[in-house]
Parts: sequence; C-alpha cells; structure tokens
Amino acid sequence: MKSVAVTRIALGSCRAWVLLMGLFSTPAQAFVEDITAVFRPDPGNPMVNKFENTTPQSGICPGHIPARCKAMNIFTIRRSFPLASSNQPIAANADDPRKGAYFKVPSTWRDFQVTHRSTGETETVQMRIAGVGARWNVAYPPGVSAWKTPSTAWSTPWRNGPAPCQGVNYLAAGASFALFFWIVPENAGACSVIAGDDIPWMTYSTFEYAYELRTPNPLTMSAGEYTGSLTYTMAPGGDFDFGDVMQPSDPVATFNFQLSVEHALKIDIPPGGNRVELIPQGGWQAWLNHGRAPARLYRDQTFRIAASSRFKMQLECSIVMGNTCGLRNAEGDEVPLQVAVTLPNGLVDQYGQAVNTLPLRLDGVGSELFQPSRYVNDRPGSLHFEVQRGDMGEMLKRPGSTYSGVVTVVWDSQV
Repeated sequence: MKSVAVTRIALGSCRAWVLLMGLFSTPAQAFVEDITAVFRPDPGNPMVNKFENTTPQSGICPGHIPARCKAMNIFTIRRSFPLASSNQPIAANADDPRKGAYFKVPSTWRDFQVTHRSTGETETVQMRIAGVGARWNVAYPPGVSAWKTPSTAWSTPWRNGPAPCQGVNYLAAGASFALFFWIVPENAGACSVIAGDDIPWMTYSTFEYAYELRTPNPLTMSAGEYTGSLTYTMAPGGDFDFGDVMQPSDPVATFNFQLSVEHALKIDIPPGGNRVELIPQGGWQAWLNHGRAPARLYRDQTFRIAASSRFKMQLECSIVMGNTCGLRNAEGDEVPLQVAVTLPNGLVDQYGQAVNTLPLRLDGVGSELFQPSRYVNDRPGSLHFEVQRGDMGEMLKRPGSTYSGVVTVVWDSQV
C-alpha cells in the first residue's frame, strides 16, 4: 500500500510516499515459534535506530530477572508441552554425561535470510539460543533427592548451573519435580547433571529457552514486511541435544520471523510556501533606479523533513525545457528554471556525501538515492529555484511581464 502526503507549492508540490506493513500467519505445528520485531522511528530517540522485539515473553525474563535480560539483550519463552521423556532408567553415578540430564543447545550464532514480501529484497538476521530451562518430573520415590551426591545437595547444580552454563538463582520444586533455568554463554558446549541414585523414569513437561537476535540496520531496508524461517534439529547429536536417555517428542524446532519496517517520510511546507516569487538579490531597486541587470532571479524555499528511509527526488513540470522546468509569460516567451535541493545533516546521497544545492532534473540523474545515516526528525532543508543570468535577457526586455509555471517536487520512498 502507499500513503501519500501532498503539499502544493506555487511553482510545484511535494509528495511523500510511505510503504505500510502487513501481517502473516503460519499453520500450527508441534514446535513452531513466531518471532516478531518492528522498527518504528522514535522522535524522542532519533539516534536509536534498531528493531524492537515484539514477541510476547514468558518465563524467567519477565518474571524474575528483567533487568539482567535487558542488559544481555535476551528474551525468554516458556512452553508447556511434553518436550522429552526417558527411554530407559537414569543410572546413578553414570560415567557418561549423556546418560544423565544433558542439555546442549545451539548457542552459536546462525545466519538466515528474511525476504521482503513485495520486493523480494533479502536481509540477513542472526539468532542463537542463550538460555535453557525446563520442568523435569521424576519417579517418586526417589523424587528430587535422587540428584544428591555425597558432596553436593540435590538442588545445587539446578540452581547454580553446571559449567559452562550459569545459574540465575532460580529453582522451584516439589517432592518429584523442579523448574530450573540456566544462562548459556555464546559457543558453549553441553551442560549436564549426574544423578546420585537410580531414577526409573523422567520427563520434561515444560521447555524454556532464551534467545538473542542480531537484526540488520533498518535504515537501509525498504518499508514493509520481511519474513523468514530457521529450523533446528532436536535429537541426539542434533542442534538441541538432550543426551541418549531423554528422547525429544518432536524432531525439529521451527522459528518463523516477521520483521516489520515502518518508515517515516514526511515533508512540511510552511504556510504560504507553496507560492514562490523569484526576485533579484536585494530586490528590484538596483535595476529600476540604476538599470543594473540582476545577476539572477531566485528564491530559496525552506521545508521540514522527517525521514528514516531511503528515498529519491524527481521533478514534474507544467512546462518542460530540456532537462528542467520552464516559466512562460502571456506572450508565450519561455525561460528555463533551475531547481536544486539542500538536505539537512543526517541525509546523504548515494555516495555518502552531504546534499548541498544538488540540481534536480527531469531524468532524475543525481537524485536517484538519498539515505539517512540516522533518523532525521523534523529538520529544515531548502528547495532552490533560480533563473540564471544568461537566461534573463528576453525577460528584462519586457518590464512588467509575468512569467509563471508549476513545478512538482516528488519525494518518493520507492527506491
């Protein structure tokens, strides 16, 4: 969809085009998570240009350690479903950690692509699993005390986290169950707990995980919706590996991503700014009183711009003269009008250069791409209108003659 804002100038008008985002859905599966994030420029924090994770959270981060999670840029989700169950008893004092409570998650960054639904543009997103937890249930007897060893209380590894995992001082337990959560550092290996007594059976009836995202720079992305998916395997030796005893109920975990980009592109012309009168510098007195020909006829018209997206600028003319617009008097005499633009700091051209009195032409050459280095909010720019000295000869031969025309200046976010 397009949203168009139009302001008329006496010599022209401006139009700002903005793409809006849509929504999408996926069919339900056994382990499917929908992750959403939005970029919406914040006028109160114009230097903060990043996606905001809008996925509903649950579990540890919102309920117990919100400040720590925010500092680590991680998010948690707790799912109540049968994650895994034992296929054999858990033996006491096993010499292989894979025979106990074993957790290996994909803590290494993984790249995947998201694609713009309309344009097909692609961007790279990165994800990693940054924490793991569950509710485990064991036969009673022996109950939770089965994890006790001669040197350690049963609760210690679950509360503090076995290396390389790190505990968050969280444990909720009964006689035959416990809920725990551990932080998993980047590129960490497996974390495991060995039972001190035989456990006839064990299940994981909830699953909690933390994830961390690295998203692209939204200022370089087109407005609209980007979608993509990332699938992890869940099996012994897979991305999510719970050892040789605990067998996952689903072989894969699928994450569907929706990144919505809601750019701002707004142009404001001050009252009366849509009618532009071209005059010499200092007015007409030097010519009227002394016959001194003006060096040029011009007007600099200010405007204010808010922009977080790429855009281009184009001309449309009621009178075309070569690669620019023209002005005409009642007798049909025509003169070319030069149009240029100056943009505020924070907006650069396709070469990363500041935009200062850049000519605007009908073929669009030179103004095909402007891009923000940061969100520019309500900053002043200028349109420059000028009849140059070499084109004024016929005009000055007809004192009192009026030349007029209409110029439409287009700011277009569809680049």
